[in-house]
Amino acid sequence: METKVEPEFQSALTTYAKDHAEPAWSLELRQKMLTQYPTLPLPRYEKIDYQKWDLLNATKPVTTISDADLTDDLNIDFAASKNLLVEVGKSVMAAQLDPALAAQGVIFTDIFTAMRDYPELVEKYYMKTAVKADNNRLTAFHAAFMNGGAFLYVPKNVAIKDPIQAYYIQDSTRKQDFVPHVLVIAEEGSELTYHENLSTSGTESNLANIVVEVIAKDNAHVHFSAVDQLSGKTTTYLNRHAILATDATVDWAVGFMNDGNVVGDFSTDLRGKGSHTEVKVVAITTGKQVQGIDTKVTNYGQHTIGHILQHGVILEDSTLTFNGVGHIVKGARGSDAQQESRVLMLSTTARGDADPILLIDENDVTAGHAASVGRVDEGQMYYLMSRGISKKVAERLVIRGFLGSVITEIPSKTVRERLTATIERKLENGQKSESDS
Repeated sequence: METKVEPEFQSALTTYAKDHAEPAWSLELRQKMLTQYPTLPLPRYEKIDYQKWDLLNATKPVTTISDADLTDDLNIDFAASKNLLVEVGKSVMAAQLDPALAAQGVIFTDIFTAMRDYPELVEKYYMKTAVKADNNRLTAFHAAFMNGGAFLYVPKNVAIKDPIQAYYIQDSTRKQDFVPHVLVIAEEGSELTYHENLSTSGTESNLANIVVEVIAKDNAHVHFSAVDQLSGKTTTYLNRHAILATDATVDWAVGFMNDGNVVGDFSTDLRGKGSHTEVKVVAITTGKQVQGIDTKVTNYGQHTIGHILQHGVILEDSTLTFNGVGHIVKGARGSDAQQESRVLMLSTTARGDADPILLIDENDVTAGHAASVGRVDEGQMYYLMSRGISKKVAERLVIRGFLGSVITEIPSKTVRERLTATIERKLENGQKSESDS
């Protein structure tokens, strides 16, 4: 993993920032992190060995325009979507917000427009609260080379009924890094639903470094869902981190359906008293890919609740690691930390791990965990195949049932349907690859 800083990157970043009319603080942060990132340590995660992956071999940042036709495969209904952001590579193809929400002070736009139009508001939170720029080498790299993303701001006591939808499409028709940053701020008493979609168009080998920050103020409620479908030629660092204030709630529903190598850093800090998070993750790995997902909930405030539910399926020669980390710190009395991580293996050459970690520094709490790694139930398979169902279809039915216990817990019907369709595609592609090999 290369960590050198080429001198021409300094001037290239300055030009790139000026092309986007970034405020002075943004360029200053870029230049500082460009110099600093090679000196910082890589983050370490239990049983996830990614250190030799190509995550730091940056391409020189330049302003490019992507083809709008790269959105065609997604079948996005631009006309019917009230609140929509579509980015292809470094180009914004659509930015729509219901005028009624804009009149209430809601902001939803691409990150560069937000920096220009609301520089003080963005600066207050950007890589300072949830994910700090100098946390580690990969976050500092992100701060230096960020080239897209979104800003979503919901004012005090504003409840958004219709979902906010964002599509971030990696343009791999050319050699370029994919470094989007998403910043979500839910002010006191607000509520929102945000759906995020990551995908790739093109066949070039590229790196992705994605950071999402969610700040939920007192009594705010954020419903966050994501379906990640980056290509087999994309090597990805993905960091999603939320900070919750008093009585705030963040519901996560994330599908790791990528085809390439991924290290996922997925954290929630329950800072305020009575804050609550429900984290639901499903993942499928195929081919020779490696996905390592480190999911952590830290209970800082009293009477906080953090629940993690992760189910994954492994096909072919792939590897999937689930780390579930629940940490109740000293003073977080009356808190609850629960987690379940289960991995289903459909191949004798696959490798899987479900690693539960509980760190309890307080006595007056409840905590528990469950973890398992196993193969498809032969009894279930025999029952289905004895009724004339093919082996491939029987496997998919068993897998649907295994992942369904997580999917049914997701409140949004739209998210459930989207995730189910993505799972079906991923399973069919994985089974086809097994047949062809």
